[in-house]
Amino acid sequence: MHGAGTPSRSGVAVFCLVFLPFALGHYLSCLLRGVNAVLMTELLASVALTPAQLGLLTSAFFLAFALVQLPVGMALDRHGPRAVQVWLLALAAVGVWLFSRGHSFAELMWARAIMGAGLGGCFMAAVKAISCVIAPARLPSVHGYLIAVGGLGAATATMPVKLALHYTDWRGVFLGLALAALAIGCLIRLLSPALPAPAAAAGKAGKVSVWSVYRDAAFRRTIALILLPHTVFFGVQGLWIGRWLADVGGLSDDNVAYLLYLGMAAVIFGAIGMGMLTEWAARRGITPMRLAAAGIALFIAVQLGMACNSVPSLPLLSVLFTLLGTVTGLEYAIVAQGMPASLTGRAATCLNLLIFTGAFLVQAGFGLILGCWPLNSQQQYPPQAYQVAFGVLAVLQLPGLALFVMRRGRTACTAPAANGEPGYARPSLRQPGQGNAAPDR
Repeated sequence: MHGAGTPSRSGVAVFCLVFLPFALGHYLSCLLRGVNAVLMTELLASVALTPAQLGLLTSAFFLAFALVQLPVGMALDRHGPRAVQVWLLALAAVGVWLFSRGHSFAELMWARAIMGAGLGGCFMAAVKAISCVIAPARLPSVHGYLIAVGGLGAATATMPVKLALHYTDWRGVFLGLALAALAIGCLIRLLSPALPAPAAAAGKAGKVSVWSVYRDAAFRRTIALILLPHTVFFGVQGLWIGRWLADVGGLSDDNVAYLLYLGMAAVIFGAIGMGMLTEWAARRGITPMRLAAAGIALFIAVQLGMACNSVPSLPLLSVLFTLLGTVTGLEYAIVAQGMPASLTGRAATCLNLLIFTGAFLVQAGFGLILGCWPLNSQQQYPPQAYQVAFGVLAVLQLPGLALFVMRRGRTACTAPAANGEPGYARPSLRQPGQGNAAPDR
């Protein structure tokens, strides 16, 4: 179970020395990404923030996260995941510590941005490290496990954080998370082996710019279908779904935290199940793109249900939203399997740049739509505001799905290898002798 050009390691060694240390960084990133949804009441009580400022404050994480993607991707391909991730986690620790000491909107927003920049390489470093030691055919399931660890981090940001507030305040929570970032960085430095790209591969990688990734036709077809649902999943789940449950459903903070916890538990099982389902489907000639399209159709249907604001169904819809949102994680596996090992860091961060820029726009735009309606006496937005916001998001995702269905219809009579559908292999950016992907079946 190893990539070309890397020494063979046992499965236990790969798990303990590569997967686990880097997965813990992704765990922390997902925890910090969504923790504001649970700490919203405490933040608003401690610092004078309007709901619009809270939306901008939380989405600053996504913007900073997005801006560092391209330089992080190039650094991962050039210096290897261990060296890059250690320094980034140190920067994240500084941002989390500054957030714990912030007393104004500006201070908190800058700290949140530093936090996002420091955590911007967590998932990509894990993908890069795993791609160096895992056989390509195993990538969908291993990526599923990695996303499940992220779901566990997001779940920790719900009920466990709520329970921690019985012993400390929100500042104490962030101080503890700053120490955790430092500890994970030390763990990666001490346990993980150096996994740089081979010199020959790195030389060839330098000839392919990041713009070549964006110009690749299969890459564009992948993001046309999956990118917008991915940004909606990240943007809404990270902040607004909790507010929707409270404003429209009238649920208490404890009930909201419990439902968010259930939703993140659904992410864990959904990510693992999606990886297993992808491998099962591949053995039967079903490509990841077709599987993703089916999942996204269901995901959009859930959002349309959320726009209906049927109060009895709100708890179920909130869990289904996070469960089905895990299908968008296939985007990473599709891209990673279609790239040579020396370009996986760069290609994945090209994708992440788009995802987190979109998540910033979704999270901030959702708040702007809500702001078109006045708050009531309980500082809640009316149900109509959420109907419009969810309805707009659902409508925006329909063209990508429709385009995929029309493309499938036009090529229904052609062989799978000739229909241009991205799956496990995309030869356009592959260099001679750099086999990293199994053939699409």
